[in-house]
Amino acid sequence: MSATTTYLPPKKHYEILDGLRGVAAVTVVIFHILETYSGDRFHQIINHGYLAVDFFFLLSGFVIAYAYDDRWAKMTQWDFYKRRLIRLQPMVIVGTIIGAALFYFQACNVFPLIAGTPVWKMLLVMVVGFTMLPLPISMDIRGWTEMNPLDGPAWSLFFEYIGNILYAVIVRKFSKTLLTAFVVLSACFLVQYLLQGPQGDVIGGWAIDKTQLHIGFARLLFPFFGGILLMRMGKLIHIKGAFVVCSVLLLVVLAIPRLGGPTQLWMNGIYESVAIIIFFPLIVAIGAGGTMTNAYTKKVCNFLGAISYPLYITHYPLIYLHLAWVVNNKIPMQTGLLGGLVVLIVAITIAYASLKLYDEPVRKWLTNRFLKKQA
Repeated sequence: MSATTTYLPPKKHYEILDGLRGVAAVTVVIFHILETYSGDRFHQIINHGYLAVDFFFLLSGFVIAYAYDDRWAKMTQWDFYKRRLIRLQPMVIVGTIIGAALFYFQACNVFPLIAGTPVWKMLLVMVVGFTMLPLPISMDIRGWTEMNPLDGPAWSLFFEYIGNILYAVIVRKFSKTLLTAFVVLSACFLVQYLLQGPQGDVIGGWAIDKTQLHIGFARLLFPFFGGILLMRMGKLIHIKGAFVVCSVLLLVVLAIPRLGGPTQLWMNGIYESVAIIIFFPLIVAIGAGGTMTNAYTKKVCNFLGAISYPLYITHYPLIYLHLAWVVNNKIPMQTGLLGGLVVLIVAITIAYASLKLYDEPVRKWLTNRFLKKQA
């Protein structure tokens, strides 16, 4: 039998970009741990750690264009969707299951609906979470109005899927000029929200209501399609030590304290506009243009890249648990940080175990089952 396939072998990875995705994922976990002790949005520790999500969107757009722009003559839209589902959906299921397993241990006054939620309703929410269909606010079981209350970060995967669909249906056909115009308009949409919105930041996007959907689309459109444009332009920057340089730049951007106070929201809005529209594309251009010469650095990048998505999509149930522990026991920050370190270690361990014992074998089976066809 000769094999004709819808399977396309993966291209060589941008290893530095993989490593940067891991740096951002670890930073997100640390940000969420420290958020327990931060108070309001004006006093966050690692204040702009949430911008890692916008960085992920930019990386995703860049990698999608690199992986698929020149392959549309060899695959259909449905082939593309299958590849993306196989890549992303298995870990969504794991993150949701972990969230369900830990759900009732997270009960505290910060999560007012947990204690009164019947098991059948929690299990129903879990099944809906497997599908990535957003949960309406009326079905909330935590009290935070999340579209996936068992695994909060899944909201960004919902928008990631929207970005993928828009790319496959229409944006892949855009000329460079038309794509540039679309990205510029998306940047204006983002800046308008940051300067005129009620927050002065892009925190949000996780609920199905008008305000949160506005934030979610503002966060998605520029970075995701800006990443596609950056890839098509091919304007990469070549410097030595690109991974270290990019990692430092990324950490600085994410750690900058909030600018201005409640009466000067525009100051922080300007900073986040510059971070997302200028700094993040610059970091990706340097990372994609860099070369890997050090064997140790290569191993670090490969490890960080491998665990980045599993870590991001499975860590938040542990954050809920950590927050409930701190609130219920009135744990001071000095003591709680030791617990936070344990959370970080456990989160990385779960991510690696999930990758090796579940995600890679399942994706291999799904690839053989649904992408490779015998003629």
